[in-house]
Amino acid sequence: MKPVAHLSHLLFIGSMIFNTGALGDHLDHDSVKRLYDEGRILSMSEVMRRAALIQPGQLLEAELDREAGRYVYEIRIHDTAGRIHELELDATSGALIESSSDD
Repeated sequence: MKPVAHLSHLLFIGSMIFNTGALGDHLDHDSVKRLYDEGRILSMSEVMRRAALIQPGQLLEAELDREAGRYVYEIRIHDTAGRIHELELDATSGALIESSSDD
């Protein structure tokens, strides 16, 4: 199975995990839906597609945080070599903000 397909199967799990950063307000399901409907954030499926292009592997966790006044998706991916990668993507543009791995 392709990494993108792997991630697609886990979108439901990833889309249910929403946290807030220390400076943000709690983002409940209705708030996230409203942000998406208003075009202020990308869909979880689009974010997962972009994350898979950056780092193929199995989705472990996805969170939507508000950091320093902007929305950020934090993605954790397990690759085929057993490493864990953490990606931060801008929730509005999908641009990679930061990445790290446990190697």
